[in-house]
Amino acid sequence: MRGQIAEALPLADLAKRPIALAWSGTQTMPADNAAAGLPAADKIVNNYVSAVTIADGAIHVRFGNRASGALKDKVLSLRPAVVTDAPVVPVAWVCGLAKGPDKMTVMGEDRTTVPAGLLPLNCR
Repeated sequence: MRGQIAEALPLADLAKRPIALAWSGTQTMPADNAAAGLPAADKIVNNYVSAVTIADGAIHVRFGNRASGALKDKVLSLRPAVVTDAPVVPVAWVCGLAKGPDKMTVMGEDRTTVPAGLLPLNCR
């Protein structure tokens, strides 16, 4: 199952760049997929992912398609962390249940429902 999670993460990488560009240019996070310049959530898929949704800068990866039963319909969130008064600082990404970096503000909601024991170490 961890392999399925690892295979899903490159889909989230598609969204990281436009989100980071929005932050550096406007100091706001894209509200949704369209605002990030991405296809609809149900169009960003692979063997184990049924949708990738952007909500206020956070990336929510929904497992489905051929994902194992324990992952099916579970969500892994990746949230941007920023230095609000220094937008030149690159966006850092907080995976799942992990804590954000010191002196950075984590944006967006964590909707992670993947059981903690299945998450990669950097997402716990």
